[in-house]
Amino acid sequence: MAGMDAKFEELERRLAQADRAGGEEKIDKQHKAGKMTARERVLELLDDGSFEEIDKFVEHRCTDFGMDKMKIPGEGVVSGFGKVNGRGVYVFAQDFTVFGGSLSATHAQKICKVMDLAYRNGFPLIGINDSGGARIQEGVESLGGYGEVFYRNVRASGVIPQISVIMGPCAGGAVYSPAVTDFIFMTEKTSYMFITGPQVIKQVTSEEIDPESLGGAKVHGRVSGVCHFHYESEKETLARVQELLSFIPDSNRSAAPVVSTDDPVDRVTPELDAVIPDSSRKPYDMKKLIVPVMDDHHFMEVHANYAKNLVTGFGRLAGKTIGVVANQPNWLAGCLDTEASVKCARFVRFCDAFNIPLWTLLDVPGYLPGTQQEHGGIIKHGAKILYAYAEATVPKVTLITRKAYGGAYVVMSSKHLRADINLAYPSAEIAVMGPEGAIQILFRREIAAADDPAARRAELIEDYVEKFASPYRAAQLGFVDRVIFPRDTRTVLIKAFAQLENKVEEKPVRRHGNIPL
Repeated sequence: MAGMDAKFEELERRLAQADRAGGEEKIDKQHKAGKMTARERVLELLDDGSFEEIDKFVEHRCTDFGMDKMKIPGEGVVSGFGKVNGRGVYVFAQDFTVFGGSLSATHAQKICKVMDLAYRNGFPLIGINDSGGARIQEGVESLGGYGEVFYRNVRASGVIPQISVIMGPCAGGAVYSPAVTDFIFMTEKTSYMFITGPQVIKQVTSEEIDPESLGGAKVHGRVSGVCHFHYESEKETLARVQELLSFIPDSNRSAAPVVSTDDPVDRVTPELDAVIPDSSRKPYDMKKLIVPVMDDHHFMEVHANYAKNLVTGFGRLAGKTIGVVANQPNWLAGCLDTEASVKCARFVRFCDAFNIPLWTLLDVPGYLPGTQQEHGGIIKHGAKILYAYAEATVPKVTLITRKAYGGAYVVMSSKHLRADINLAYPSAEIAVMGPEGAIQILFRREIAAADDPAARRAELIEDYVEKFASPYRAAQLGFVDRVIFPRDTRTVLIKAFAQLENKVEEKPVRRHGNIPL
C-alpha cells in the first residue's frame, strides 16, 4: 500500500506542476495585462466541474538551442472536453505563460487530437488563441503543425461549428486557422490579429503603426470584417460565446436546441404597424421590426459593427433557432455593397450548413453605385449573395417590408431563387427600379414636351407607383404568397416555418459548386 501511496503522490505532484504552467511570475504578468490564463479561460467558459482534460503531461521533443533543458508539462496548450449549458464541446486554449504560447509539433498534435475528436463525435470546437506564433526553435516542424491544423479546419467546415476566440496575439500563419472557422471573437485592447506585424511593416514600407491600430479587435470588427464579435473584457467575451452556442446545433447531423419560452406563439406586435414611415425616402431601423418578433425579444446580432447596411443574427420563434438577414435602411439606405454581400453570403451559407432556417427582410433600393464599388468587384461579390441563397436548401421565408428594386430584389431570397414562402407588407414596393428613375427613362421625351414638365412627371410617377411599386402586382403573379399586416408578423412567421419543418430538397450530384470568390 505504501508503494501505491508514493505513486499517488507522484501523480499529484505532476498534476500540480502542469497546473502551474509557466510559473507564478508569468501567471502574474498575464493577470497584470488584464488577461486570464489558458486554464482560467477554459474553466470560465465551461460548466462547473465538466472539464475533462487530455494530454496534460505532453512535452515537446525539440533538442536544439537548449530546448531539451526547457520542458513544461502541457506544452503550452490546455485541451479537452466539457459542457456549456449542459451541451458538449471540445476546447483548446493556448497558454501564453509557456513559451509565449508558441506552437510546436507536439502543441499542434494536442490541438489536432481534440479537433479529430470533435469531428468524429459531432461536437462544436472552440479554440482560444493567445500565441506568439510558430516556435522558431523547431523550424519546419512547427510550420507543419500549422498545416495539420488548417487541414482539419477545412475538413470540419460545415460538419461541426468552429469558433475562434482571440485573447492575445495571433500573428503570421496562425491567423489562417481562425479565418477558416465560422465565428471569431476578440477582446478589446488585449487581442490582435495580423499577417505581418508592425516591425516588419516598418522595415518594408517605413510605415509606423502599433498592434492595436494594425489588427486590434475594433479594427477587425469594424473595418476588415475579420472579427464577428468583440467585447471589452474576457469574461464578457466568453459569456457571449456561451450565448452563441445556445443558438447553434452540435453538428450538421442535428438540429439546433429548442429552448422553452413563455412567449405566446399568437402574440401580436401592434407596434410594428408604426415602424415604416409614410415616405419611402425616410429611413428607419430594421431592428425595430426584427426584435419584437423574436421569442422574449432576444436577438443576437452577428457582425454588428461591420457592413451596417445589412443586419445578420440569430433569434428564436416558438423556441426554435432561425437565422435573420435584413437590409438596414438606416445605413446607406440599405443598399448592397461589396462588404454587405460577403457578410450576407457567409452567414447564409453557415445557416444552410447547420440546418438553421432563414428569415430574410428586404428594404433594398439596389446595389450601391460608384467607381469604388465597381473597381472593388461588386459584380463578383454581389453574385455571392445569389449563389448562397440559390444553394441553400433550409426553409427560407422572405418578407418585403418596403423597397425591393432590381437585381437586389432577385438575389435577396426571392421566389425565383426558390424561397419557400414570400411575404410582403402593404408598404412593399417591388419594381425594376425606383419610380423617379424609371419614369425618367420611360417618358423622358414626353415629360420634356409637356406644358408643365414637373406636373406631368409627378402624374407619371404616381401611375407607376400604383401599377408597379406595390406588392399586389407581384402577388397577382404568385411571386409574393401573402400580403400581411406588420402586427401579424410573428404569428405568420411561426406558422410558415412550422409548415416547412419537413422540407426536403435534392441537390445536384457534383463534387462542389464554384462560388465566385
